Amino acid sequence: MEIKKIEAPLGEEDVLSLQAGDNVLINGVIYTARDAAHKKLIELVEKGEPLPVDLQGQIIYYVGPTPAKPGQAIGSAGPTTSGRMDAYTPAMLEQGMKACIGKGLRSQAVKDALQEHKGLYLAAVGGAGALLSKKVKKCEVVAYEELGAEAIHRLEVEDFPATVVNDAHGNDLYAEGVKAFAR
Repeated sequence: MEIKKIEAPLGEEDVLSLQAGDNVLINGVIYTARDAAHKKLIELVEKGEPLPVDLQGQIIYYVGPTPAKPGQAIGSAGPTTSGRMDAYTPAMLEQGMKACIGKGLRSQAVKDALQEHKGLYLAAVGGAGALLSKKVKKCEVVAYEELGAEAIHRLEVEDFPATVVNDAHGNDLYAEGVKAFAR
């Protein structure tokens, strides 16, 4: 099975080159955000105020990392359930986000927005937070420090593994899997 290396932030050509089912290794800078940070970001968008992070081409990882132990960049960093961000994702894509990483199913509204704005939904392995944290080389809080683990962090990642679940072409890996086993 071929694994594709991608560099974050992403360009439209990067997004369009990927299909549901592709395994990727991400290198570069990604950002973290969960429910509380998304709510604050959307409030700024609704007020027409600037965001604390430029979302153009960015990948948002749905994670609330635990504190780092000595000698580590980050503590456990496993994905959280993506459906909790479904209400915010279309607006985040409108702001320039190109991909998000989490676990679990996405709503039809999110899948439609991924097609419209040429974005990706990637899944990381749930329950593997300690392993995934080894792929984070640097971590710093860039916004909403008062939210603790739910603050927005800037992560520098090296060969961070994920799988494309929903692509910009309307494909859905989970739906394809269900069809394959329904026979």
